[in-house]
Amino acid sequence: MSEGDSVGDSVHGKPSVVYRFFTRLGQGWYIVTYALGIYHLNLFIAFLSPKVDPSLMEDSDDGPSLPTKQNEEFRPFIRRLPEFKFWHAATKGILVAMACTFFEAFNVPVFWPILVMYFIMLFCITMKRQIKHMIKYRYIPFTHGKRTYKGKEDAGKTFAS
Repeated sequence: MSEGDSVGDSVHGKPSVVYRFFTRLGQGWYIVTYALGIYHLNLFIAFLSPKVDPSLMEDSDDGPSLPTKQNEEFRPFIRRLPEFKFWHAATKGILVAMACTFFEAFNVPVFWPILVMYFIMLFCITMKRQIKHMIKYRYIPFTHGKRTYKGKEDAGKTFAS
């Protein structure tokens, strides 16, 4: 960047698409932003949820389930939405939102503080329900705080043939 370039200018002196997108979101486009936030919340809940819901699988033995008792064997946590698919879908959602900002039909005038309050309320209620589900069926979708097991020490001896 040379001295005359602004923050949002790309290498060729034209404003970058990403900078233009976020500038436009700051000037309106609240419905597009709200829909993108709801979509990302939905993806995040699917990312935190197990592939096989333990509340639905309590009575049947159709495939793997999470251990709910101390004497059950360990089964690894398999996500409903794997990490790569989560990021791929989130990126596609951002690209669709960027495309929507080029059409004035999506720039609906709304009182944005109500959308923010509603999104915060929806986020809190949804996460509370998800955390209660995690506590009830004792699954942790993250590796932080989980017990790790170490194998036998390597003797360092190699066999030559």
